[in-house]
Amino acid sequence: MHRYRDLHFWNRSKDLSVEIYKVTKEFPSDEKFGIINQLRRAAVSIPSNIAEGTSRKSDRDFGRFLQISVGSAYELETQLEIARDLNFLSDENYLKLSEELTIIIKQISKFRSNCLH
Repeated sequence: MHRYRDLHFWNRSKDLSVEIYKVTKEFPSDEKFGIINQLRRAAVSIPSNIAEGTSRKSDRDFGRFLQISVGSAYELETQLEIARDLNFLSDENYLKLSEELTIIIKQISKFRSNCLH
């Protein structure tokens, strides 16, 4: 059994969620129930599914939750691109957030390959 707080990618994804909340505070208020909500939900889903997965009894189940986390990460990546295209997100913020997201995806994928059989 794994402790989610000990997983580096859980900590990074939690920190990324906080950054998403900070960045989206600057978005137009009429997007509160649109892209802001979508970005926040996808971001929070990543560490949440990692944490939930660690409570499962088998590595197979844990791996399934990690795959869901990766899916949420790709969902977030798409939403970040849309936010940038709508000029809600600067190119600088987009690059910073998407680079961090890429690192998280790689770490989760590597962990799944190396530690879960």
